[in-house]
Amino acid sequence: MGGRPDRLPPLNALRVFHTVVRHRSFRGAAKELLVSPQAVSQQIKLLEEALGVALFDRKGRRIEPNEQAILLSHFVQAGFDEFEEGVRRITKIGHRTRINVNASPYFATRYLIDRLGRFRTILPEADLRLTSMVDLPDFVADEVDVAIQWGYGTWKAFDQVLLLQDIKVICCAPQLAADLRRPEDLLDQTLMHPMLSADLWPDVLRHLGVAPRDPKGALVLQDAAAMRSAARAGLGVGLISVSDARDDLETGKLVAPFGMEVMQGMPPEQIPGFYLVVPRAHRRVRPIAAFCDWITAEDWLDPAPIA
Repeated sequence: MGGRPDRLPPLNALRVFHTVVRHRSFRGAAKELLVSPQAVSQQIKLLEEALGVALFDRKGRRIEPNEQAILLSHFVQAGFDEFEEGVRRITKIGHRTRINVNASPYFATRYLIDRLGRFRTILPEADLRLTSMVDLPDFVADEVDVAIQWGYGTWKAFDQVLLLQDIKVICCAPQLAADLRRPEDLLDQTLMHPMLSADLWPDVLRHLGVAPRDPKGALVLQDAAAMRSAARAGLGVGLISVSDARDDLETGKLVAPFGMEVMQGMPPEQIPGFYLVVPRAHRRVRPIAAFCDWITAEDWLDPAPIA
């Protein structure tokens, strides 16, 4: 036996295989499936021929799954678990009101939470569940319907809409600012990078006319809050979102040695932002579609939510 199958084997044969592995017996599987042991044996033979691989060691009347069978059984189990979850979801879809939203932590705290009351006036029965993860979630495994993700709009497998550009300002603690007279001086400082983008600092430096090179030191931080705190603590030079930068410049906790407009004129594809990201099929669910319509219609540049 050998070779690779051109297509998946019959689903019924996989179901029988799954049952035989659990019982370690054709007879036990036949009893559960309400068929004869001969029918079970025939399905296993069909599966082995389709795969080109022997799956069981036969020892008299006993059978034992071999290494290939044990490996396959894990994937078959996972597949049937997915089928069960899919059936569970669609049987509840007609009366579902839950919307599982995952938002970038910064967007959630700075923009979204204060405005969710607006959406509730549109769909009062909505059962909103909000989580915050930095990385784009696995929509199936994490049971997420809609994501608001920081990045550059590169998730081509999903529908995506830019909600708000995340314009950055070069900021540092006052004690570091004296050493930053020209953009070239940045190369002698510890530059703090967002975990989700290794290109942001190089793009900003090139925009300022500075050729990027291996930095003196680098600090990679998971999210905007950590970047802001590290900049205030004098750990290095950070790229801080405009709204946060304004607040800290007013209090003197941070300094913007090259002004607020360092990203002005950069190509749009090099400017990160917050994107609505949603699997296309999810838009067919009425509450999710309503949430997507609301969030894309909001003016996220408006800093003052209406109560």
